This record gives sequence, structure tokens and C-alpha cells, in this order.
Amino acid sequence: MLRCSHCGVEFPENAIFHCSGCGQNYCALHKDPINHECNIIRETLGAPQSQASAQAYTEVPTTQYQPQYSSADPSKSEVRGTTDGSFTWYRQERSIPENAFDPDSGIEFKGILLPHKSEFLHFIIGASIIFFIGFLSFYNQSLISQGFAWSIPMLAGFYTTAFLFHEFGHRQTAKHFGLQTKFRLLTNGFLLTIVSLILTLTMYGTGLPPLPMIALPGAVVVLGLDKIDRVTGWTKAAGPIVNLVYGTILVIISLSVTIYPLNLFIGYAGFLNFSLGAFNCIPIGILDGQNILKWNKSLYILLVSSLIIMLILTFVLITDQSLYYPGLK
Repeated sequence: MLRCSHCGVEFPENAIFHCSGCGQNYCALHKDPINHECNIIRETLGAPQSQASAQAYTEVPTTQYQPQYSSADPSKSEVRGTTDGSFTWYRQERSIPENAFDPDSGIEFKGILLPHKSEFLHFIIGASIIFFIGFLSFYNQSLISQGFAWSIPMLAGFYTTAFLFHEFGHRQTAKHFGLQTKFRLLTNGFLLTIVSLILTLTMYGTGLPPLPMIALPGAVVVLGLDKIDRVTGWTKAAGPIVNLVYGTILVIISLSVTIYPLNLFIGYAGFLNFSLGAFNCIPIGILDGQNILKWNKSLYILLVSSLIIMLILTFVLITDQSLYYPGLK
């Protein structure tokens, strides 16, 4: 077992990364120079500051977010020292302001659009964009010609709630653990979503088939998820779990309703939730699956298995349709 020079937690040797810039060992969360403050360590050791570690880094905020403090504050000091010539760096818990999202908090939020505006404004903008994307995705002339135009805004609404319920699952779980959290528009995600919308509208106008749209205008930002533990694990797992529960409820409702095709569209809404939950469980990048898998493999396998089973089951139901409309048998 080796100890991370930044957080002081012990990890197996294969989970520790060596930094060539400062010569210390770090865990996966702190392996990047910006995450273990490589320049400060080099300066303390008397080594020249490297150009590579002096670059400005901008992290894309997701449900896991570590704020940057814009001013020096003794209450946010770090514990550091040297022993027998080797550098020891165990980060002390930072004193997060009571309202870190306040403009006067001293925290700089990078990668967030309108960082100090109200959560309600972010929520309305994000929900409106997601609804519009859903409306374009489900817009179909055959539905209109069959007299089912009402299903388009209905499906767009279910699409919106699948996204928002997922994010608010993260939000409420974080609040349960006493963490500060808010829904926020992401600068890069918002711009990519707008560009995707413009391209889709252009292709509709030219009669070309539209490309799949990017739908990530915002996400729930949580302060304090700086290591893999039960708080991070449950906060990350909450989103896919909400999709699993919400989707299951919708499928049960769809099988209970006898009005066709209303029951079919409700079943399809369940399918959307299982798709979103399963996608976010992919253990790569900023998706939820990576942290869930690192924290609790058994929960990860159970959650992914449940989502895939429900995804396949719902796909069979909405493809066959005989349970929704007995006349098709």
C-alpha cells in the first residue's frame, strides 16, 4: 500500500500515480498537477517551476466539483512539511463558506455559466432547452397525420423529467449528506447543446435527416466530493437509481392504462429513463458509473443489471405493442 501525498489516504500500488513534475505519488483523484498543486510542492522543495504545471487548467464541473479559492485565507491553509528530505503533503479540510454560491464567497467557479445567478433561473433555462430538444427529437409527421400530435409535447415532457429527475436525485442526496449543491448551466455543455440545436434546425430546413443532438446544458454541482467514499458513491448512484425507479413506475402505469396509444407512449417514457440511467452508468469520463464502480462494485453490478433488464423488457413491450393494444394480436 502506498499513501497519496496530497490526501494522505493509502491505496494499492496499482492505484497510485507518480508525478514526474514534483516526484511524489498520488491517487487517481489527485494525479493531475492542478489537483495536487504541483507548483506549490516544487516551490517548497526548492525545485524550478515547470512550464507544464504552470498552465491554467479549467475543469468541467459535473456533480463532483472542487472550487478554486480566489484569495488567500488562513482558514483555508494546507498542512505541509518535509521529513528526511521527502515531501509530505496531507491536505487539511478546507473551510467552505456557508453559502459558497454567493458572489462574495471568494470561490471562483470555472466552467459554469452565470455562476452566481439564482438556481431557479438555471433550472428554467436548462429545462426549456431539454424540452425543446425532446420536442424536435419526437417531432414526426406520421404522428401528426394519425391525430397523435398531442404525443409530441407529452414525450418531450417525459424526456425533460427523466433528465431533471436524474440531476435532482444527485442534488437531494448531496443535501442529505449536508453538502452544498445547486443546479448549474455548464458553459461548454450549454454551448455544445445550442450548436447542436442550430445544426438540427438547419438540417430540418434543408430536408436532411437530423443528427443525434447533444443534450447537456447543465448539471447539479456538488461541493465536497473530493474522494471515493459512501458520500460520493451514493450521490453519484442517486441519478441512475432515480431513473430506474421512475422508469419502472411509468412501465407499471403503461400496463395498467387501457387507452391506446397513450399507454404505449407512457411505456416509451419508461424506456427513456432506463436508457438515460444505463448511459450514465458507463464507467468512463465524467459519467456517474466510474465513481460508483470504484466505491462499490456490488452496487454497480446490481444497478447496471437492473437497468439493462428493464431496458430490454421495455424495448420488447414497445416493439411488440400487443399488451398495449390487444387488437394487434
